[in-house]
Amino acid sequence: MKRQSRLDAPVRYWDEDLPKQADAQKAPPQLIRVNEINDVWMEIPRYVNYGWGGQWFSSITALFCLPFCFLFLSLPGFVINIPIVLLLFILLAEFGLLFFCIFGFRSVLFEPRGAPVRFNRKRQKVYVYEYQRSVWPWKRWPVVIKVFDWADIQGERVQLAGHADWGHRIYCAVCKPGTYEVVDRFVLAWTVGNLRDAYGLWSHCCHYMEARPVPKNPLLTDKPADWTPFRTVRWPPDVERESTTATGMM
Repeated sequence: MKRQSRLDAPVRYWDEDLPKQADAQKAPPQLIRVNEINDVWMEIPRYVNYGWGGQWFSSITALFCLPFCFLFLSLPGFVINIPIVLLLFILLAEFGLLFFCIFGFRSVLFEPRGAPVRFNRKRQKVYVYEYQRSVWPWKRWPVVIKVFDWADIQGERVQLAGHADWGHRIYCAVCKPGTYEVVDRFVLAWTVGNLRDAYGLWSHCCHYMEARPVPKNPLLTDKPADWTPFRTVRWPPDVERESTTATGMM
C-alpha cells in the first residue's frame, strides 16, 4: 500500500510524516547542535550543507580578475578594431563578473550563519529566523522573523539522494489551527546522514515543548568553518525579549 501524507500539500520529496508532538516518538530526544537551552527557551542553529570556503575563493578570484579585464579593454585601439558583437559580448561578461563579485562578497560577509529557530515552551511559540537572499546583490536582503504556535506545527521528513546533499532533512509544516492544511513551512534541519539523528532532533523538540525531560548536551559541539568579521544573526530587540521570556514577563 502506497504511503500518503496526512498533510494537505506535503513537502517536496516527502518521505514520511513524523509523530505528532504529544505522541510516542521514533527515537529518544537528542539535539544535533544547540546555541542555548534552559527552562524557558531553546535555540538551535541551522547550518547549511555547503562550504563557505568555496564561496570565499570564487569571490576573491572574481575580484582579482576585474581590474585585468578593464585593463584589457583600455588597450589602445582595442575597442575600435574589434567587431561590435564581440565588444558587446565582452562588456556583458564584464558586467556578469562584477555582478558575481558583489553577490559573492555580500553573501560571505553578511548572510547569517546557522539561521536559528527558537522554541519558547512557556509561551508555546516558535520563532524562525529567515534571511531572504535575492539574486540581485544591490537589492535589500531582509531578515524576516516568523512566529508560529507550536500546536499548529507538524513534522515532515524528506530523503534526498543528490550528489552533495544526501541524507534526511526535517521540515516543520505550519497548518491552519485544527486542520492539516499547510499555510507555511520551514526547515528545522538541513540534511543529516543518520536517520536516527533526524528522528532524535524532532523528538527533542517535541519533548522540550511538552515539558518532558530532555538531555541538554548536543551530539556536536563544533561549528562549521564559516568565518566572517561580522555578527550575522541579530534578533530584533522586541523579538529577543519576547522569545526569551515567559508569558507576562518583560
